[in-house]
Amino acid sequence: MSAFASVVSLLLSTALLLIGHGMQLTLLPLRAGANGMSDFMIGVSASCYFLGFVVGCLGISRLLARVGHIRGFAVLTAVMICAVLSLEMLDNVTAWLLLRFLTGAAICGLYTVIESWLNSQSSSSTRGRILALYTFITLTAILAGQILINVGPVEVPAPFMLAGLFLALSIIPVCMTSRMAPAPLERTKFRFSLLYERSQSAFAGALISGLVVGSFWSLGAIFASNYSASQADVTWFMSAAIGGGALLQYPIGWLSDRVDRRLVLLCLCLTGALASAAVAISTNHPLFLVAVFLFGATLMPVYAVALATAADVSSSDEFVGIGTSVLLLHALGAALAPVPLGKLMTLFGPDALFLSFSVICGLFALLFFGLTRVPRAVSVSEQTPFSAAASDAAPVSFELDPRAAEQSHDAINTENSEF
Repeated sequence: MSAFASVVSLLLSTALLLIGHGMQLTLLPLRAGANGMSDFMIGVSASCYFLGFVVGCLGISRLLARVGHIRGFAVLTAVMICAVLSLEMLDNVTAWLLLRFLTGAAICGLYTVIESWLNSQSSSSTRGRILALYTFITLTAILAGQILINVGPVEVPAPFMLAGLFLALSIIPVCMTSRMAPAPLERTKFRFSLLYERSQSAFAGALISGLVVGSFWSLGAIFASNYSASQADVTWFMSAAIGGGALLQYPIGWLSDRVDRRLVLLCLCLTGALASAAVAISTNHPLFLVAVFLFGATLMPVYAVALATAADVSSSDEFVGIGTSVLLLHALGAALAPVPLGKLMTLFGPDALFLSFSVICGLFALLFFGLTRVPRAVSVSEQTPFSAAASDAAPVSFELDPRAAEQSHDAINTENSEF
């Protein structure tokens, strides 16, 4: 209990922050659509958000080293509040692209503060439990944010003001804490080539997670708004997918500990292709939300399984760098995909989004099928235990992950690669 008592104020700030963040993730695409932006331009703005996230991963540690974690949290939250409220007042496309970039960089910096602080307050015996609780808070707070959008229509200021209110409230617990802030962070290190060398399966899993799940965050609300009679229907659509991913992450992780993780990724891609197609063709069917739930259940856990796959073949001094590569590859996929997918929605209608997801999942399923034909460098019994992970994170989360400390050089033959 004392381990959690030491981070209770930080976790409270995290919950408040991510409620506001969860609201803006859905609010901004809906407001952009209401402002008359095309699906293509909404995709471009979403790409700017994820590009800002990538830049934040690479450069935010310098800011925190200069001003410290508490002031850094306050400054980044202030930037995010100003950006969200400015987006409510402006409909200029150039301003939207810049402000969405700033929100991406700011939220990455805020994740960095939270996760480095949690890491500094945890020990080897409590790290796993703190990470699990943090992941649970992340998912449930973002889910709560979807419901709170219905405080008013997206065309009026009320939802944006409420999102800004939660973001502002998140500053209070952190700034009032008596706990010492952690030491300055080291510069983020990543190696895509090493990730590909160690595990092509993990590389592919991270990429498809960004292409599909990242695009869902960017364009999913726009898809739903074309078939929904009310704003509440859109929030139920988003909540069904998030709920599916949250509820099934641990069961899928449990399964991936007991079989070849490449088979799990193959099955997730196959079922994801079917679920995506089902979402596209069932928009007016009573079981529409069931299809959406299955979409989230099969594809949102892909990131965590890909990370676990990379951990299986990473030594202790490699895990943070390889895990960071998984995260950045996911973010890069999320930055690249919304632009062409938004264009397809503009040309062929909203159904093109989930039909594209189905095709992407099918292609990656073929890739994973080919990879399963190659012998593994580690057996199922040698796999590291699965840990829940959210793709909404910063590189510091891999220092918090117990797998970073549990891996040993002796347990892994790093001269081999895991396909």
